[in-house]
Order: sequence, then C-alpha cells, then structure tokens
Amino acid sequence: MLNRNVSFTWLGFGGFYITTPGNKKILIDPWIKNNPSCPETIQHIESVDYIFLTHAHRDHAEDAVWLAKKTGATVLAGWELAFLLQKKGVEHVVSINKGGTRKFGDIAVTAVHADHSSAYVDGNEIFYGGEPMGYVIKFENGYTIYHAGDTNVFGDMALIAELYEPELALLPIGDAYTMSPREAAKAVRLLKTKHVIPTHFGVFDFLTGRPSELSALLSDIEDLTVYDINPGDIIE
Repeated sequence: MLNRNVSFTWLGFGGFYITTPGNKKILIDPWIKNNPSCPETIQHIESVDYIFLTHAHRDHAEDAVWLAKKTGATVLAGWELAFLLQKKGVEHVVSINKGGTRKFGDIAVTAVHADHSSAYVDGNEIFYGGEPMGYVIKFENGYTIYHAGDTNVFGDMALIAELYEPELALLPIGDAYTMSPREAAKAVRLLKTKHVIPTHFGVFDFLTGRPSELSALLSDIEDLTVYDINPGDIIE
C-alpha cells in the first residue's frame, strides 16, 4: 500500500490512469483501443484532465488524439510530438523538453531522459516524434513519482534520484524493446526508491520479464516493495 492519497490503475504496457490527491484524472501513455490487455472499464473512460505522453510509439500515443477530443483533456508531450498532435486537431496541447517543468495547477511535471526511440506512425507514413523521455511528477501533496517511459537503464538515473527523490518508480521490465528485470534491478538501485511498479511486460509472448524476477534480484534491499500487478489492478 502506498498510503499517499494517489491511485494508479494499470492499463497494460506503459499506460496508467491516475487519480491525484486533488481528484485530478491523469492518463499516462494510454493505449486503449487495440490493447488486448486494457480493462473494459477504461475503454469507456469519460473523465480525464491531463494526458502525459512519454514518446510517439503507437502503444503510448496512438489513442491520445481521440481521447483528448472526447474528454477535453490537456495533452503534454515533447515538442515534436506536440506539434503533430496539434496538426491532428488536438486543441489543448502543452509541449515540454528534457530538464523542463510544466505545472498543471498544483501538479508539477518534469521531463527527464529516456534511452529508447520515438516515431509517430500515421497510416503508411512515419514522422519524427522527437526524443523519448520520462516524467517526474510531483502531486498536490508533494508525493513524487518517476514514470520512466520506455527505456534501458542509464547511469543518470542516479541524478534523478538526487534531484527529485521519487518515492515510487514505474519501470519497464518486459525485455525485447525495453530493459529486462536485470537492467531494471540496476535502475532501482540507482533510483534508491522503495516502491516499484513494473510496466511494459506480459500481453505478448516476447515480453518475458516478470515482477517476480525483479523482486528476486532485489531481495537484499530491506523495505522494498515490487508490485506484482495485472492490467486493471489498482494500487493506492
């Protein structure tokens, strides 16, 4: 249990539906329509205040356009991806780049590095989606989390720990397109966080990493919680 007045619903892959201490509704990297693991309740979502996109790949950004148009949500994305979304008719778009912070009321979002790729696919065309990034999110009550996006481990995760001191890290573990539990375990040690929600695993056979593997690799760390979750699970 987090006991920080924040709830996280996992959508599968890197996606989360978050309710903040101020009752704001946030979607991070929502892949909904073609995601076989996305819960039915989320597929008919009506209330969203903000959508945060870490990069342009389909399983993170594909549904942002229709969701933003349906709900009136403000979308946060890297500059290039933000431009593409505006061209597709999204009305409320805020751009950001690494090292920058944007504020949404009493919620502060800082863009940080991610080690991945990013391209926006529209039909048969591929557009440059800017660089991928992670987000450090400080909620209304001061609770701070780190959503890594899709990434491999990198040494400057230690700087993220030093600068922002996230209490919770949401880290990909599936392997193939992101880090595996082995690399994620190193990431946890660099970040020095005591709560970890694994992401971007399961759904497809080639995403082989599992929370149990990550837990085993970190068994020497006292008071560490690695959440073993399924799509639709709520952590609060």
